[in-house]
Amino acid sequence: MTCRGGCCCNSIGPLNEDNARFLLLALLIIIYLLCGAAVFSALEQPKETLAKDRWTQRIEQFTQKYNLSQDDLKNFLRNYEEANVAGIRVDSTRPRWDFTGAFYFVGTVVSTIGFGMTTPVTIAGKIFLIFYGLIGCAATILFFNLFLERVITVIAFVLKFCHECREQRKARPPQNCRRLSISSRERQTDSLAGWKPSVYCVMLILGVAAILVSCCASAMYSSAEGWGYLDSLYFCFVAFSTIGFGDMVSNQREMYNAQAAYRVGNFLFILTGVCCIYSLFNVISIVIKQFLNWLLQRLESPCLCPGRGNRHLRRNAVVPGHTRTRRDISIETDTVNDSEIDGRRMSGEMISMKDFLAANKVNLAIMQKQLSEMANGHPRQSGSSSRNEFSGGVGALGIMNNRLAETSVDR
Repeated sequence: MTCRGGCCCNSIGPLNEDNARFLLLALLIIIYLLCGAAVFSALEQPKETLAKDRWTQRIEQFTQKYNLSQDDLKNFLRNYEEANVAGIRVDSTRPRWDFTGAFYFVGTVVSTIGFGMTTPVTIAGKIFLIFYGLIGCAATILFFNLFLERVITVIAFVLKFCHECREQRKARPPQNCRRLSISSRERQTDSLAGWKPSVYCVMLILGVAAILVSCCASAMYSSAEGWGYLDSLYFCFVAFSTIGFGDMVSNQREMYNAQAAYRVGNFLFILTGVCCIYSLFNVISIVIKQFLNWLLQRLESPCLCPGRGNRHLRRNAVVPGHTRTRRDISIETDTVNDSEIDGRRMSGEMISMKDFLAANKVNLAIMQKQLSEMANGHPRQSGSSSRNEFSGGVGALGIMNNRLAETSVDR
């Protein structure tokens, strides 16, 4: 096969690094879904079959005992299903659509939890929900992003403070020497200037915080709702991660011991848990992105054509023939650390939510420009700013990357 453009090795056409990462992530997600489906099918299908057989036997026994036809009984059960959708249960429960019940409902809507135990049944309610959820969900996601920004800032400054304390202890002079040498001071200054918070430390701290909140909330739910502790942990993860199956829902009985305190605690635990899990998911997404970068580098083969040297996947559609050399790439770093001046974002990347709000009057033009640059293959400016392991991303990911980068340098 003849070479086109002087090189036939590692021909990937228009596929750049971002597209390769996207396709690889899509492939891994599909494999992850298939594995999850196989595991849950093996675990839950026998239980489902057994429950279906038991229900069929109970229907037959009930119709024979009370001399009813199965059709009449099934029609009655369909009527109960309609009542169940409206919030009517066999056991007495709290009203669904009084003010407190409606407040609980809108909280599950704007937080995107959506347990599903309460839903509007009127046409007007469904139409209002569409517009109410559109604004409420967007505002709540913004709140989560701003919460994430502040949490990451606090964690980064705490980690930097701990790093400074360690460096000061290392550079502490011996007892017979009262002054630090000039070289020792320079080493300490260089160490503090080039330090960046580790994404793994941030992930560990957020993970511990999420576990502590979940454990404390599970203890409260076990006592108030009468659930098992593991069932309470399961509910906490489903609720805090906004999955919201609706098979277990808190604060639904009509009366509780210390009801006011329990309702306040339930609200605070769900709010704190959702914020912690949201922040943890965004940190884990950075780790997954770093793993994909590392995997792409391992899968990439060097070019064997004479005079071409090592050829790498291009990033963001650079000019044909233009290649970017990347050095010191590992699973822990996103890109090469050529220059670590301030860790700010480069001009070719999309803006984060913080930048979007800060530039309120010109944000649309900036975003359009950046989208145009990325679509047209505008090369990134080198030397103006540097990328570290926290650069890149948009939205919550961009906020977290920016805060980690900004707090990693001395201001």
